[in-house]
Amino acid sequence: MEFRGSSAYDQEDFFSTYMKRRDRKDSPNNAIEGPITDELLSNVQNKEVLDLGCGDAVFGRELLDKGAASYTGVEGSEQMAAAARLNMSGKNGTIIRETMESYHYPKESFDIITSRFAIHYVPDIETLFQDIHKALKKNGRFVFSVQHPLTTSSFVSKKTGDKRGNWIVDDYFLEGERKEPWIDQVVVKYHRTIEQYFRTLLSCGFTVKDLREGTPMREHFSSEEEFVRRQRIPVVLAFSCIK
Repeated sequence: MEFRGSSAYDQEDFFSTYMKRRDRKDSPNNAIEGPITDELLSNVQNKEVLDLGCGDAVFGRELLDKGAASYTGVEGSEQMAAAARLNMSGKNGTIIRETMESYHYPKESFDIITSRFAIHYVPDIETLFQDIHKALKKNGRFVFSVQHPLTTSSFVSKKTGDKRGNWIVDDYFLEGERKEPWIDQVVVKYHRTIEQYFRTLLSCGFTVKDLREGTPMREHFSSEEEFVRRQRIPVVLAFSCIK
């Protein structure tokens, strides 16, 4: 069965397996993407933050603990949204059960808009980036990460398992839908080149201030073996932009 957007996370087995994987210290989320996002976001003190595809909003709780004025999380999965509401208990945070495509973006309302490993599920990034630009205040920041295009270009190598020893890069310049076998399901993602992300951001009015490809840092890994493995190919692409 194929799942689009956040729908896979409403499958009980998929949800529980995903949460266990993501919570591993050496997962790409924790060892690579997390430190990059923290660095790119930098100071969130007194900032109004919108998080698209917020998942369980643990990240939102961290931002509020760092001094963010408010946090709004947008999440399409009912199971994830329920977990997010629990994590927002007692905090100045709001969870909205919408997809990032269906959410109504209020004009010039946020200092920071962020999205972590979620935009590669969206078929139309031009409309999304236009909405984000509209919702940011003047000089507001847009910081987001996606799965690196070298890994979304082809999923043929995943036939050998999630811990594959080699990666096949194919059809790189053929942008569009890809079907990834993941956690015993098939999840639909959208492959785009780095160039397409960059040019779309510019066409929607953003200035790109920084770009990262997820260089692994030894201090973020508990396992030397996993650190060495992650030096072979990038798995994260992250942008920091300003309106």
